[in-house]
Amino acid sequence: MIVAHDTRFYEHLPTQFPAYDAKPFFEKSAEAAQATAFRNSSLQGAYLILAARSLGLDVGPQSGFNADLVDKAFFPDGRYRANFLVNLGVADHAGTFERGPRLAFDDVAEIV
Repeated sequence: MIVAHDTRFYEHLPTQFPAYDAKPFFEKSAEAAQATAFRNSSLQGAYLILAARSLGLDVGPQSGFNADLVDKAFFPDGRYRANFLVNLGVADHAGTFERGPRLAFDDVAEIV
């Protein structure tokens, strides 16, 4: 799968977020629109991964690919832009690696 963001997501805000008229803000600020679209597509992609894993599927998110080539092949009009890729299915664990080590909570987080 391709997790992508809509560069003009704000066009849907009157329907998706009627509580506040945020559309003009994003229309006026390409930088804010890009940052918001990318961040929210990352969050939605993470929810997708959690949902797929809860259904027992194997999931392999991937970065480090040529997003421009993906965009050109799948989103030629330029409205959508690839964020990351996701392998989704049922793995043959005879050919996969064990889960790698993780950092301890205290090494990466602080409760304030």
